[in-house]
Amino acid sequence: MSTDRPNGSLYTKIENAVATVEFGHPASNAFVAELLDRLTAELHDLSTNEAVNVIILRSEGEKAFCAGASFDELLAVGNLAEGKRFFSGFAQVINAMRTCTKVIIGRVQGKTVGGGVGLVAACDYVFASERASIRLSELTIGIAPLVIAPALERKMGTAALSALSLSPTEWKSAYWAQEQGLFSKVFDAMGELDSELDFFAQQLASYNPQALADWKRVLWQGTDHWQELLTERAAITGKLVLSEFTKKALSKYRK
Repeated sequence: MSTDRPNGSLYTKIENAVATVEFGHPASNAFVAELLDRLTAELHDLSTNEAVNVIILRSEGEKAFCAGASFDELLAVGNLAEGKRFFSGFAQVINAMRTCTKVIIGRVQGKTVGGGVGLVAACDYVFASERASIRLSELTIGIAPLVIAPALERKMGTAALSALSLSPTEWKSAYWAQEQGLFSKVFDAMGELDSELDFFAQQLASYNPQALADWKRVLWQGTDHWQELLTERAAITGKLVLSEFTKKALSKYRK
């Protein structure tokens, strides 16, 4: 079942030192500003929760993992401040994932677009279905994946980021994403994926939590400047979304 709440849903379950965070939105699990804020706050809380050693990030339903930014909210942006505020939501989530003391495992069951691909890149380890193709469609609506680019470049490298972003109408397969380093493992069947994910998470949660935190900090070395960088990128994207090109492109998708 998927949520019918216009502002989306966010649920967390903690069991055996593993926190499973599930987000959802009726528009293929797209992100509205409120949902981005809630996810950021939840990640900050879990980062200091001593009952949690590992986090699983997943979305509702059996179809799309995440459709990226909400088109309705993008269309509603009326000035620079609103534009920066919206895209800062993605910046804040990625930075919360980056600075979180817990290892974050992504569960990607289906197609992922734009900002959703950025969230996957900010995970520390990713289990994906073979149906989990990815696409960066930003250029088709007059903006660019500026906020999420650092996370993607860190995982995939510049060449793969270029190939993905400059073909914004082309879906890249889950196996392509795995070859580029975005996905850690790809499974044919969701049953097998969930079984392996559960085993992996439980095993990881049994390790010394301080060792996990110290090692994650090492894995994310060189990203301390992202707090400022991603905020700057949000401001640039907020300006682009006000262009006539973007307004016309987005209006085509409005139902």
